[in-house]
Amino acid sequence: MILVGRAGRENLVVRGARVLDPVEGIDALLDLRVDAGTISVLGERVEANGHRVIDGGGLVLAPAFIDPHVHLRTPGREDEETIASGTAAAAAGGYCAILAMPNTSPVVDNADLLRGLRARAAEEAEVPVGFAAAITIGQEGAQLTEMGELADAGAAAFSDDGRPVATAGLMRRALEYNAITGRRLALHCEEPTLTRGGQMHMGAVSAELGLGGWPSLGESLGVSRELSLAADTGQPLHLMHLSALESVELLAAAQAAGVEATGEVTPHHLCLTDEAVRSLDANLKMNPPLRTAADRSALIAGLLSGTIAAIATDHAPHSREEKDVPFEAAPFGVTGLETSFAALYTSLVEPGLISLATLLERMSAGPARIFGLERPRIAVGAPANLVLLSTEASWQVGEEGFRSRSANSWLLGNSLRGRVLLTVAAGRIAFQA
Repeated sequence: MILVGRAGRENLVVRGARVLDPVEGIDALLDLRVDAGTISVLGERVEANGHRVIDGGGLVLAPAFIDPHVHLRTPGREDEETIASGTAAAAAGGYCAILAMPNTSPVVDNADLLRGLRARAAEEAEVPVGFAAAITIGQEGAQLTEMGELADAGAAAFSDDGRPVATAGLMRRALEYNAITGRRLALHCEEPTLTRGGQMHMGAVSAELGLGGWPSLGESLGVSRELSLAADTGQPLHLMHLSALESVELLAAAQAAGVEATGEVTPHHLCLTDEAVRSLDANLKMNPPLRTAADRSALIAGLLSGTIAAIATDHAPHSREEKDVPFEAAPFGVTGLETSFAALYTSLVEPGLISLATLLERMSAGPARIFGLERPRIAVGAPANLVLLSTEASWQVGEEGFRSRSANSWLLGNSLRGRVLLTVAAGRIAFQA
C-alpha cells in the first residue's frame, strides 16, 4: 500500500445532489448513502437508516480529487508546511489523496527516512498521502538511489522534482533500473544552461520589465530528451508541470508513436499568462514560469484531448519573509491546494473552455491512473472518496482562510466561483465548510 493516512467508517446520506462521475457514466440527481465508510446505496429516495443526512440540493457530488504533485516541506521546513497542515489544506480543496515530493531537508533518498515519513503520515495526515522518493542521491544527479529498496519501503513514485536528471546516460539508467519497481518516474524537464538566471518567460514582457528570460526551449529540449529515452528503453515516464506549446506537441507525438508517457499541468499555467507578471507580485513567480497566450491555449487543448491526463497543483509553500522581497530575489513556487477547483471552474468551465466533467476527470481519475492508485469512484461497494461542490458559490481568496501554513497564493484578493463544501477521504469526513 503506497498511500498512508487515517481511514474512517463514516455513516451518512447525501440527498438530492447532481451525482457526476464521468468515468462511471453517471450524471443524475440521486441520493447516495455511505455505510461504515463504503458507498452502499445510490438511487432515489434512499433510506437514511438513522445516518446523518446532508442536503445536496443544487450541489454536485463527484469523486474526490487526487493531487500527484505537492510539497509538504517535511522534514526541514515545518514553518512553511507540515504533513498535518498540508493534508488539511488538501482536504479543504476537495482532495482525498496527494503525492508529496522528495525535495525536503534531508532529501527523501533512503528507505529509513521514507519509512519515518510514512509512519508520521499514518498518525497526522487528514487525507492519505504517498511519498515520492528521489531518483538520485541528494537530488544531485550523480548517483541513483536504491529504487528497489525504496519501492519496497513504500515509495509512491520517483522524482528529482525541481531538478532535471543531470545527464542523458544517468536518465537512461534510471529508466532501466526503475523497471523493477512498478512505480512511475515523474520528471522536471529543463535544460539549465538555457534557463540559468531566468526569472520569467523569455518574451516581450520580460524584455519590457528587464527581467531575466526563461525560454520555452529550456523546457521543451528536456521534454524531447526524456521522451526519446522512454521510446528507446520502452519504459514509462511522467512529465511534470508542462508549460510550453512545444512540450505539448512533443508529448502528443510521442504518445501517437506508442511511447508510454503522461503529462500534467497546473492550475496557474491553465489560468494565467506572463502578462500577469507585470504586477511584479512575487506570488506569480513559479517554476516553470507563466508563458504566453499561445502556450496557455495549447495546454488547455492538451487537457481536452487527453494528451495531458492530469491536473496537479505543484503546491509549493514559502514563508512570508521569503516572498516579501523584490521579484528577482524571491523563490519560485506558489500554493494551490485550497483554490484549485474554484480557479479552474472560474477560468475554464464558466467561460466554456472545458466541461465540468472533463475537469473532474483530470483532477481525479487521471492522476490515479497515471500513478497506479485506486480510482475515486461513485459506485456501490467503493470506498467513500467524495467531494460535494457548489458551482454557484462566490468567494474571495484571502490568506486568513487558508489551512496551509503558507499564503503565497497567486490568487490572493481574487473573487472565484465554485467552492468545496465537503470532502470524504478514505471513508471519513476530512473537511466540511
